[in-house]
Order: sequence, then structure tokens, then C-alpha cells
Amino acid sequence: MDDLEQIKSEIEAMQARNKKVEADKAWETSVSRKVLVAVLTYFTIVLFFFVADLGKPFVNAIVPTIGFLLSTLSIPIFKKIWINKKGL
Repeated sequence: MDDLEQIKSEIEAMQARNKKVEADKAWETSVSRKVLVAVLTYFTIVLFFFVADLGKPFVNAIVPTIGFLLSTLSIPIFKKIWINKKGL
């Protein structure tokens, strides 16, 4: 393979990698992911409450789920503060 073909191949590989990284980033910051994680968290906690024989599992599972959602929503704010403080 000559140099030009090798460069083209490397550029195509970088573009493919960039596309994957962009898709991963979009998924990580998407509302769909946050909703999915909240739903899975809620049902996991409900299941735990049933197994532990705790009262009102469907109602009581809301509190930790909301806490989890609030923590995930506040992380970007603290990330910006941290980045600004570090001067990055």
C-alpha cells in the first residue's frame, strides 16, 4: 500500500471512530438514557421492596428513583464548575 492509500485508510478509521464516539456521547447525554435508567432503577427498587417484604413498594420506590435522577441531572452542572476551576 502506498503512502496516500495508507493516509486515506487512517483518515477513514479516524472518521469511523469519531462517529462512534459522537454516538456514545449523544447516548450518554440523552433524555432517553436518563428515562431508561430511571425506569430500570424504579423497577429494581420495587423488586427489592417486594423481596424484602417492605410496605408500599410502588410508592416507596419513587423516592430513591427521584434521588437518583436528581443526582444525574446535577452532575453536568458540577462538571462545568470543575472544568472552569481547572481552567480546561
